[in-house]
Amino acid sequence: MYQVYPRSFADGDGDGTGDLAGVRARLPYLAELGVDAVWFTPWYLSPLADGGYDVADYRTIDPAFGTLEEAEALIAEARALGIRTIVDIVPNHVSDQHPWFRAALAAGPGSPERKLFHFRPGRGENGELPPNDWPSQFAGRTWTRVADGEWYLHLFTPQQPDLNWAHPAVREEHEDVLRFWFERGVAGVRIDSAALPAKDPDLPDFTEGRDPHPYIDRDELHEIYRSWRAVADAYGGVFVGEVWLPDAERFARYLRPDELHTAFNFTFLACPWDAVRLRAAIDDTLAEHAPVGAPATWVLCNHDVTRTVTRYGRADTGFDFATKTFGTPTDLALGARRARAAALLTLALPGSVYVYQGEELGLPEADIPLDRIEDPMHFRSGGADPGRDGCRVPLPWTAAAPYAGFGSRTEPWLPQPAGWDAYAADRQAADPDSMLTLYRTALALRRAEPALGDGPLTWLPAPEGVLAFRRSPDLLCLVNLGPGPAPLPPPPAALLTSGPLVSKAAVCGGR
Repeated sequence: MYQVYPRSFADGDGDGTGDLAGVRARLPYLAELGVDAVWFTPWYLSPLADGGYDVADYRTIDPAFGTLEEAEALIAEARALGIRTIVDIVPNHVSDQHPWFRAALAAGPGSPERKLFHFRPGRGENGELPPNDWPSQFAGRTWTRVADGEWYLHLFTPQQPDLNWAHPAVREEHEDVLRFWFERGVAGVRIDSAALPAKDPDLPDFTEGRDPHPYIDRDELHEIYRSWRAVADAYGGVFVGEVWLPDAERFARYLRPDELHTAFNFTFLACPWDAVRLRAAIDDTLAEHAPVGAPATWVLCNHDVTRTVTRYGRADTGFDFATKTFGTPTDLALGARRARAAALLTLALPGSVYVYQGEELGLPEADIPLDRIEDPMHFRSGGADPGRDGCRVPLPWTAAAPYAGFGSRTEPWLPQPAGWDAYAADRQAADPDSMLTLYRTALALRRAEPALGDGPLTWLPAPEGVLAFRRSPDLLCLVNLGPGPAPLPPPPAALLTSGPLVSKAAVCGGR
């Protein structure tokens, strides 16, 4: 699966913003890369207070991206190339420009319109204090007071009011939205912040360790997703949930046969470049999925996470939102070698793999000038968090073209760093040693080899710092995470290596 962040993928009309015309023009590139499906982050009408995750209308494409007719054409054209489409649904909240929320503000306290959200009177002598003390998913408050004195809940930004999922109209609307997109040919839906929508109706103050949690992973969610599953089954559609949970048993509940088909594996994504911890993450992931018979998912990076090349080139190679900071030293050459090995590792594991746009080009995290940062995570942290824009910089397509071929006339909405053209897809396509060539070759191999993808994984004895596993009697994957060379077991005829075998290389070997 290939993740497209439409605003930064390709600009078809030259206005500096990626769009559906740009994606349609690059569909042959995705087909040549060898992907089975494309997941689009939200392309709906949005004020873009949070990169499109503040949706004003699910049945309308944002004019910056194109039209509904273009989306339908894109879905059909991708399908003709063997590429299915996954859209992004955000059930926890909508935009403050959504018709429901605008009606709720106009209707006033106690109105039916406000019952679709979490409006409450404030605490304190004059209602001047928020109704509770819940922490934000971003920095800052989770409550905003409106002109009539009531407060509304938003776990993210004030421009993203949380919906009240205890209200039947909220459930009916989202099921209708699912039908709307399945009827337009999408094959699946990615569910944003899938563990957050249900809230304790009493909205109690937050207590660390409280069980059940007042707004994360509540049992009511499973009834919601069972109802969604019935809709998906009617169309042959699939779900992938964004479920950040440390409890393996609780995580697996979302993957029961009548709920979600798959969920993102953040244990693996956040794991440092360490053989012992990566093996544990792989084992834990497979163990989580085994009881419910769901396929595992593997991902190294996405639109919220520091680029793999950069992260693996740092002293701390794990990922945690709380530790992001400006000016972290990075060895990009080291990070690139590790990212190449990690690509072969993920593509050799059983299950499905998600590749974020630009990972196949080996893009590093970009430093965004302070006056060009748009991510609300940066501003709500008081400027301490660099935000997520560094992994969202528009892609380089053509080395010799303006703005590295992203668009023709206008500077992209986020600035491309100096030297960005060195990563251009056309330049890499002609280089047999490039990251793009590695991904193309690895994906072709994954498709051609029956042992890759689904099926068993058997660990093999290996030197310290080396991961070695068998996917079939004659197909092995060996990854060297140690400080020096490690011997290859005889008699390997290497199918693909991430680098020269005389270096610290990852090897997918076989026959």
